[in-house]
Amino acid sequence: MMIDPPIDKLIDKIGCKYALVKLVIDRAHQLNDKHPDMLAAIGKRAVSHAAHEISDGKVVLARN
Repeated sequence: MMIDPPIDKLIDKIGCKYALVKLVIDRAHQLNDKHPDMLAAIGKRAVSHAAHEISDGKVVLARN
């Protein structure tokens, strides 16, 4: 089984596996709250869609 997008590439993009988890969780919650119909229409789970958005550069980590 291949994971898409690869976790190691996501970690490299964000820089920290803990920050990656937090970012994916926060975005998945936003998607579930605000766009459940879109998720149902495309047939993806919120966590998967959030990971793809991060991989594509559509969601980035805000650094303080």
